[in-house]
Amino acid sequence: MTAQQIEIERAPEKVNLLADPLPVQPTSEQIWRQKYCLADHLGEAVDADMDATLRRVAKALSETEIGRKKQNYWQQRFLWALRQGAMPAGRILSNAGAQAYKPATSTINCTVSGTIEDSMAGILGKNLEAGLTLKAGCGIGYEFSSLRPKGAYVSGAGAHTSGPLSFMDVFDKMCFTVSSAGGRRGAQMATFDVGHPDVEDFIRAKREDGRLRQFNLSLLITDDFMRAVQRDQDWPLAFPISTKEQVDAAELADTSQVVWRDWSTTQGYVTNEVQKVACRISKVVRAQRLWNLIMSSTYDYAEPGFILIDRVNQFNNNWFCENIRATNPCGEQPLPEYGSCLLGSVNLTRFVLKPFTAQATFDWPSFKDVVAVFTRMLDNVVEINGLALPQQVAELQRKRRHGMGYLGLGSALIMLGMVYGDEASVAFTEKVSKELALQGYRTGVELAQEKGPAPIMEESFEVTQGMLTQRPSMVADGYQVGDQVLGKVLWAGYSEYMQKLIAVDPQLHQSLIQKGCRFTHHSSIAPTGTIALSMGNNASNGIEPSFAHHYLRNIIMPGKKTKQQVSVYSYELLAYKQWVDANVDPNQLPACFVPADELSPRAHIAIQAAAQKWVDSSISKTINVATDIDFEDFKNIYQLACEQGLKGCTTFRFNPEVFQGVLVKEEELSQTHYRFAMADGTSVELAGNESVIYDGEEHIAANLFDALKEGYYGKH
Repeated sequence: MTAQQIEIERAPEKVNLLADPLPVQPTSEQIWRQKYCLADHLGEAVDADMDATLRRVAKALSETEIGRKKQNYWQQRFLWALRQGAMPAGRILSNAGAQAYKPATSTINCTVSGTIEDSMAGILGKNLEAGLTLKAGCGIGYEFSSLRPKGAYVSGAGAHTSGPLSFMDVFDKMCFTVSSAGGRRGAQMATFDVGHPDVEDFIRAKREDGRLRQFNLSLLITDDFMRAVQRDQDWPLAFPISTKEQVDAAELADTSQVVWRDWSTTQGYVTNEVQKVACRISKVVRAQRLWNLIMSSTYDYAEPGFILIDRVNQFNNNWFCENIRATNPCGEQPLPEYGSCLLGSVNLTRFVLKPFTAQATFDWPSFKDVVAVFTRMLDNVVEINGLALPQQVAELQRKRRHGMGYLGLGSALIMLGMVYGDEASVAFTEKVSKELALQGYRTGVELAQEKGPAPIMEESFEVTQGMLTQRPSMVADGYQVGDQVLGKVLWAGYSEYMQKLIAVDPQLHQSLIQKGCRFTHHSSIAPTGTIALSMGNNASNGIEPSFAHHYLRNIIMPGKKTKQQVSVYSYELLAYKQWVDANVDPNQLPACFVPADELSPRAHIAIQAAAQKWVDSSISKTINVATDIDFEDFKNIYQLACEQGLKGCTTFRFNPEVFQGVLVKEEELSQTHYRFAMADGTSVELAGNESVIYDGEEHIAANLFDALKEGYYGKH
């Protein structure tokens, strides 16, 4: 028995299944009403309550089934799963069954752009596509390192280019301007190769007030770069050589002038037999110096993020036909050109039996049942996708990938008496991720037999030298260049993720090879911020521990010129007060109530690594660290993330000088002061939590300062 279990052993035995949901806290209802409640053009609610939203979604997704009998049956099953904790992503909740009120909206959360061609027509064409995508309510990710560096000569214009960052400014303004459907602004992710000549500008970009604020920024970190950092070697910055350039074999073989790399596209560039692109070196820096620049920016500004792109492609189920270079805005879905992330999460708190007791357990049979029904539900979303571009629709229908994950892990662990990151919690995280994956793929086989597999499964692919280089096991099995192989064989037989299924369920693995699957990807863990807060009654976000058990959240309120602060309680504290001790002192909670910033980085990484073993896409995860964390200790987090096999890493350090973050603690705000310059040349200094009247409206000082500095005051 653990120390935590000893502490909570005295909880009353009457605590049982969470059959009776907790009363919804006012902030949760407010966010539901603002984000997910269907309303007419006058703003009058169509959904009477949260359950009405679930009923609307269940009905819309069941109508894709063939025949009235099946529709009625699955409508009831879908509604049961939704009430038990299956939680589709925000665009599904907002837009499924809402066509009579907003017919031009999508049920897909986010997409990835096609490759941005290095030409004015290519750039502006993708800007138009992005605008249409954002208007439909989807976020979008792009890779901008496909654009030539600042100062490069443009022969057609007889001028020199201003570089990728200047064109990112254009996309940023477009996103800010376009009114996204579904009551929320669109989000964007910009990825950038760590070997691009302008990488230092990309790293520093957000140090400028108000610049690129409609973007999340992430670097594509390669294995070669990490080895160069570890060995303190030089790192060449380079850009692809066009086939139009005069270049001879001797120059291509000269390692002081040319480096061969994976790139977003091979079209129009010099390549070799394994599709590596020849890149001309323009500058050489010390890898350690560039590493320190990345880390200092992340330390101060929480960006850029960190995507281990070689690992992403190595473990991609569709390794044989995709070159991934971008992700959705939150990073949990690395996607190919025009790929989409179709998301949903299972609320783990709904399966905890006898919470806060020594007999607390997890209801595995019910969890598996919900996952099975939810898998079919998400698959049906493909039929009502509402995507803006035909390329997006074609990509989604061909592979039918979706990303099921979970929310409330941190809350559920506390209710089970575990500390986030301890041995028991890591084992639980791995098991819940594994069971979700296995049940999902078993359902995928059943759906393939009933409705047909994803079209890619029955396509034939020609074996290339690059494929044999990536998968030596294919050589061992006798495959040669030019052979034709079915997609399902390459997918199930040779993807590295799928090999894990052999040891756990050999029969399932053989079924996937022989019959294929309804989809190519099943699992992904999204951040679930507003979903967890509203529909989950503030269960912890995604895979995260609870930020705190009572804190402030900054939200955009219609008609307000700055973000507004609302007070919220964690789900587990509400549950403890409801079922154990209504008068509990928040400062005297059981030892398992550990907030995010009191956990070690190792605890965060251990949980993420345990989940990643069985998540076939990726995970949106933020490691919260203390403001005063030592810089060298901070850098070690990212090294540890690499060592533990993660696909990416994101940290957040509260920086009073920058004031970033949706979630804040009262004590942090009270200890942070902001100086406002007045028109008469004087200045006023206020604590972050002080109220101030400005422009005829009351604001929190920290939020007013941020809105004025970043340039979004009055523009929500």
